[in-house]
Amino acid sequence: QAQLMESGGGSVQVGGSLRLSCTASGDIASTSPMAWFRQAPGKGREPVAATENDDIDSFPSVADSVKGRFTISRDGDKNTLYLQMNTLKPEDTAVYYCAASTRRVQWWRLLVASEYNYWGQGVQVTVST
Repeated sequence: QAQLMESGGGSVQVGGSLRLSCTASGDIASTSPMAWFRQAPGKGREPVAATENDDIDSFPSVADSVKGRFTISRDGDKNTLYLQMNTLKPEDTAVYYCAASTRRVQWWRLLVASEYNYWGQGVQVTVST
């Protein structure tokens, strides 16, 4: 069993910044693949960013829609995943979900939701003009 606890959501104006955190416990190790997904009202869940593990040399996978604005990182000691979101846009408004896998995920599938078997409850991010 594992648990993912997200925090850091909220409301911000266009161009602002937020940092999301996701603390893992249980079967999720610092070597487990972890990711952020989001779901906007009336839309399907879409990938945001993912990391294969907490190795500083591992390359994160980042969706084109947020590339250059969002940064994913991990603190292995705290078993926590972060998402630093800068230059936020109204289209970034969504519920953001943290996900983790207890299985190895091939790097080319890190942004595929079905690869993850644990999910957080989600946090709301609202970007207003």
